[in-house]
Amino acid sequence: MLTAPDHRLMAHLATFVSESKKELMERVLGQRTRYLTLVLEDIFQPHNASAVIRSCDCFGVQDLHVIENRNAYMLNPNVTQGSSKWINLWRYNEEGVSNTSNCFQHLKDQGYQLYATSPHAEGLGLSDVPVDQKIALIFGTELEGLSSEAMAAADAFVKIPMYGFTESFNISVCAALCLHTLMNKLRESNAPWQLTTDEQDAIRLEWYRRSVRNSDILEKEFMKKS
Repeated sequence: MLTAPDHRLMAHLATFVSESKKELMERVLGQRTRYLTLVLEDIFQPHNASAVIRSCDCFGVQDLHVIENRNAYMLNPNVTQGSSKWINLWRYNEEGVSNTSNCFQHLKDQGYQLYATSPHAEGLGLSDVPVDQKIALIFGTELEGLSSEAMAAADAFVKIPMYGFTESFNISVCAALCLHTLMNKLRESNAPWQLTTDEQDAIRLEWYRRSVRNSDILEKEFMKKS
């Protein structure tokens, strides 16, 4: 929950944001979710990595978890089109540990079911994925797919049917297809997929910070006077 000073700070920063921008933020916040999240393990192509974060923003998914055991996660600003500004990016890149394990444990502690996406495993169709529990969809590298550790730790598997000669979609296309199907299913369900009031407050404050020029300086000056 936000403390009182945070609420005062939010009101202060709001004075530097246009009314039209604030109205847009409120509309977007009302459609945001943390009930569904995506996990990328060792994605190394900036174009695909950037397309996924853009899809998260477009479909209303607030969190993207990135595992960096071998490959650093890089973004292409020409592809993201500013979408990374509105998404919470969680990076797991400690040395000497299994970042896959750390990420999965964090998600488990938050109540997520882990669904590994793979064209090589028997899995549920997207429309068959239940939405009675929070969902984390896990995607692997473009060439090798998910690690054996990730596959072993997953609660279930998801598979998109293929009808051509190619065995799998590009990862950014696969992520977009999954988000489209599951977000539509969530919005039609009774699952508590929308953000809580506290979550909206925290995200709103962060969006104000990212939208206001020199917000760090304004914040320091405000806190000195508070």
